[in-house]
Amino acid sequence: MNGNILSTLWPRAQAQLLYKVLLVALGVLLLAASAKVQVPFWPVPMTLQTAVVLLIGVTYGARLAVSTLVSYLAAGAVGLPVFATGAGLAYMAGPTGGYLAGFLVAAAATGWLADKGHGRTVLSALAVFAVGEALMFALGVGWLSALIGPERAVAGGLLPFIPAEILKVALASAVVTIIWKQGKR
Repeated sequence: MNGNILSTLWPRAQAQLLYKVLLVALGVLLLAASAKVQVPFWPVPMTLQTAVVLLIGVTYGARLAVSTLVSYLAAGAVGLPVFATGAGLAYMAGPTGGYLAGFLVAAAATGWLADKGHGRTVLSALAVFAVGEALMFALGVGWLSALIGPERAVAGGLLPFIPAEILKVALASAVVTIIWKQGKR
C-alpha cells in the first residue's frame, strides 16, 4: 500500500494521466504563488515556498512530487516568473541555485518517505519534514558556500531562516496530521 496522502485518499488520481498532469500544474502554480507571498518575519521575510515543497512531497509521493518540481524548475529555467525574484538559467546558477536543487531533492525524499508510510502522526511528520529541510539547506548552503564562503553562507543562508522554518515545519506537520485523521473517517 502506498502511504502518501494522494494515493491513499484519492487513488484514482495516481492512476490516470490527466489527473497527474493537472496535479503537476497545480503544484507548479502553488509553488509559484508561495514564492511570491512574503510574510514579515524577523530577521528576514518568510515565503511559504519550502513548506509547499514539503507538502507536495508528502501529498504526491516521490514520483509525482519529482515531476512537479522538475516542471517548476523547467518553467523557471525558460524564464517564467515562478521564483521569488528573477528567472532563467543565470538566476538558477546564482546564490539561490542550491536551494532550488534542494527543493527537488527534498520533495523526492519526503515523497519517498510518505510512500513508505511515514508522516502520518505529528512526530513522524516532524521527522519527515526535518529530513526535507536538512536536504534543502544542505544543498542551498553548500552551493552558497562555493560562491561566498562557508561562514558567510551559514550566517546569511541558514541562521536567519531557522525560526521561520521551525514554524513552517510545525504548521505543515499539523496540517498533514489533520488530513490523515480526517481521511480515516
